[in-house]
Amino acid sequence: MSRAPFQVLVLPFRRKRDGTLEYAVFKRADKQYWQFIAGGGENEESPIEAARREAWEEAGIPLESAYLSLDSKCTVPVVGVTGEFTWGDDVFVIPERVFGVEVVNTDLRISGEHIQYRWACYDEAMSLLKWDSNRNALWELNERIGRHLSQAGIAP
Repeated sequence: MSRAPFQVLVLPFRRKRDGTLEYAVFKRADKQYWQFIAGGGENEESPIEAARREAWEEAGIPLESAYLSLDSKCTVPVVGVTGEFTWGDDVFVIPERVFGVEVVNTDLRISGEHIQYRWACYDEAMSLLKWDSNRNALWELNERIGRHLSQAGIAP
């Protein structure tokens, strides 16, 4: 298996019966901080294929779930992801692609990468997340979903 030169970030969300939104955040087993699902592409995977696989592997989110590609983008240091200059001495950072995924009628499970997950409202999730890129992506996803629901006549 060959590691592709990109990272994915996946933000699971669900709509509660009262119409409010919750976001699943995950506590890493190794470093004890909260983040969304993250991982890298493998072989010739596209970013959306990698996002679907990572969400399945790390949280049991069905592969056929509805995904939303977000505009949020960042780069992450190669050595922070793979521990070395995997793609040569001149590749210092790789792009991170971001997706939201709606979780419907699914109980999440966690892989060995995490010790805990929790469903949190927007404000709580914002306060838990370690990385600015995760908070930026959460803001975008929350805004996109809120506008969509408002345009549909549904209060977010």
